[in-house]
Amino acid sequence: MVYTKGRIVNDADAHTMETQNWLAPYLEGEYKELYSEVYSKREGGERITQMIDMAKARKTDPEARAKALENPIEGAKGWLGYGGFDKDERVEALDWLGFENQLVFPTFGLGAITKAETDDQRYAAARALNMAQQDFCDADPRLQCVAFTPLDDPDRALEEAKFAIEKGAAAVMFSAGPAGDKSPGHAAFDPFWQYLQDRQIPFMLHIGPGTKVQPSKFKNNGRERAPDLHGGGENLRFPDFLCLWYAPQEFLTAMVYDGVFQRFPDLRGGVIESGAGWVPEFLRMLDHGWYSFNRTDPYLKDMDQMPSEYIKRAIRFTPFPNEDVGRMIKDSSPELYMFSSDYPHPEGTKDPLGKFETSLEGLDEGVKDMFFRTNYDHMMFRESQAVAEAAE
Repeated sequence: MVYTKGRIVNDADAHTMETQNWLAPYLEGEYKELYSEVYSKREGGERITQMIDMAKARKTDPEARAKALENPIEGAKGWLGYGGFDKDERVEALDWLGFENQLVFPTFGLGAITKAETDDQRYAAARALNMAQQDFCDADPRLQCVAFTPLDDPDRALEEAKFAIEKGAAAVMFSAGPAGDKSPGHAAFDPFWQYLQDRQIPFMLHIGPGTKVQPSKFKNNGRERAPDLHGGGENLRFPDFLCLWYAPQEFLTAMVYDGVFQRFPDLRGGVIESGAGWVPEFLRMLDHGWYSFNRTDPYLKDMDQMPSEYIKRAIRFTPFPNEDVGRMIKDSSPELYMFSSDYPHPEGTKDPLGKFETSLEGLDEGVKDMFFRTNYDHMMFRESQAVAEAAE
């Protein structure tokens, strides 16, 4: 059985579930000691270790292994998910899932970077994580590694991007917040954007670093705080979920307003696991803002396209499986949205393909193929690469 049932599908969001020593083999000296453990006891390290041990034991139990492979997407998730941290298992899981390609993001490994106190620590942790992620993805060409490059220092950001891409990274992720003390559209980052454009490497914004949450004072509501959403790694609660798209909107607005997409017309990127129902109205409000302010704002006057057109050209979005993708497409453009499984996070649900198929009912096969396959190919520059190969 293959989950995709004959449909060609690219998966724009999947994850590793990092083990306690995920970073350690790629660190030296003081950093090896500092980041020797991914999880602290406060973060449930003992509970996580128990799940990892259970998943490892499955490898020597043929019956348990066969059971886990019967239907990985409906089965256990998180660290118990088949191929959550074991790259050989992930290859087997991909065979069952049938995805042509799968973008692979880290989960808890990002904590070492976001908690770092200095740039030296931050970039050392990023280097270790990128090496660990690439090692996992080297198991199969379908696994597309997403590197993490902090933008705090423009020169070091470019250096880390170059390192990761030379090692095989297919995309580069960073925080959806400000780039250190600068806008991502600051001229200091032009060499970074130029490099991504020249190498045909997309950038990624993903839930996690930079994601906005409900301001802390709103949590002072006189009630005990509800449990979080266990198993995924983002650990969301309802009020935070409603803030997911704030940071990507701010980041993309800066990229448009500061002229990045105008200076680098072939730059591409994705906004992953931040929902997409907000996208049609965001595009309308970008253009509404242009009409409201362009008479007095020289930067708006200098744009060679409407703001929404830059986004349509450069960015692709992954809806959540329970969102109505058909309505989004009718309300905006079919080229904007892509399939994602979030495997092996539970937020991806037990049947993301089926849920998306239902929401796309009534649309023609060409539009469906864009959602499941070709919008991903565009974001990843695959169509231009195919043309170049054919020319050779």
